[in-house]
Amino acid sequence: MPHRPAQRIGPFALTRTLAWLRLCAIAGQSVAVLVCAWWMQLDIPLLPLLLGIGLLAVFSVFAAWRLRLPWPMSEWETIGHIAADTLVLGYLLYFTGGASNPFITLLLVPIALSAAALSVRAILAVAALAGVAYLILLAWHVPLPMPMHGEDGAHGGFSLHVVGMGVNFVISALLLGFFINRLAHALRVQQLEVQRVRERALRDEGILAIATQAAGAAHELNTPLSTMRTLLPELRREHAGDVTLAEDLALLEGQVDRCRTILREMVAFGKAQLSQEPERLSVDQFIHGCLERFQLLRPEAELGLELDQPTALTVLRTPPGLRHALLNLLNNAADASASCDSNAVMLQVTREAGWLQLCVSDRGPGFDDAADAALLGYSQKQTGLGLGLALAEATAERLNGELTAGNTDQGAKVCLRLPLAVIAEP
Repeated sequence: MPHRPAQRIGPFALTRTLAWLRLCAIAGQSVAVLVCAWWMQLDIPLLPLLLGIGLLAVFSVFAAWRLRLPWPMSEWETIGHIAADTLVLGYLLYFTGGASNPFITLLLVPIALSAAALSVRAILAVAALAGVAYLILLAWHVPLPMPMHGEDGAHGGFSLHVVGMGVNFVISALLLGFFINRLAHALRVQQLEVQRVRERALRDEGILAIATQAAGAAHELNTPLSTMRTLLPELRREHAGDVTLAEDLALLEGQVDRCRTILREMVAFGKAQLSQEPERLSVDQFIHGCLERFQLLRPEAELGLELDQPTALTVLRTPPGLRHALLNLLNNAADASASCDSNAVMLQVTREAGWLQLCVSDRGPGFDDAADAALLGYSQKQTGLGLGLALAEATAERLNGELTAGNTDQGAKVCLRLPLAVIAEP
């Protein structure tokens, strides 16, 4: 995805708009021809006109089929669709008065739509196509028979032309207003998507920089940890008589082993990320594995779990980052509860409408307001790195999911929602 803002909507959006416009044209042209031939009793070549409308209907079916194909739509292919529409419109106008037909201004509609979606070169090509069609119809056409009114029929012909101009104005206004509004809406949506992708790319670059620093730190920490792991047992043996010091040294030895375990897990997690091979686990196995890891990190936490049997049996293709995202949410919840002298953390796992939902609740102060709840990358904690929610949100977006946050009666609640179509076994 390019990082510069898009300047054009694109050929595909225009071609799709032309497909809908073509259906309106087929209906309007059919009604106009039948009204002129049967109600107004004009002597127009009915069979050639219906043949032209039929050809446009056949091309409309082809265009709809083409839009369903996965191939990218080029500008010149879109110009080809516009050329087909212009050719059929020119064919119909040839048998109905040519340039004197008030509906000749419909040749401007493709130019207006192209100006909102294509490059300058393509717009010039469409304008040249419409100009050539107009010049040909100015020189060669079948005169439109006018109804007789009065002695020479001139007044009747002028009245019919004025009525046609009025109908043409209404049609042009409706078409241009409706379809250009659709193209403008598509442009706004595209600009918002580009902005969101740019923001996510900037955030991911920051996370990648931190991850690079963490990898270097993990590599450098391995040597001093190994040294401490070697010296601590010797110190314990030398000071075996000092019970208090021996207990402190035993605690330090346990913390060193814990640091080494964390570093090994970081290396294993990095290898898993590079291989992109997901683990195949049931929801029950995945959740209990995360909770065991969390209890080792936070033994003081009072963790509650709500997991129904059908959800527990769902088999997941667990991506490497999902476990760490859940652990980050649990750690944040434990910190929030601890700030209010509580150790309670609740995890609710549910499955609904094709989504797996992991909701973590705490007994903390909650978010200050709805704006803070929406800023998931922002941390209110005074300690820590402030990356837990940002990493969890990045994992959710990578898996086409979402991370939502809000307040409850007892604290805060953060939910990680993931589509089962992405993370579950078929």
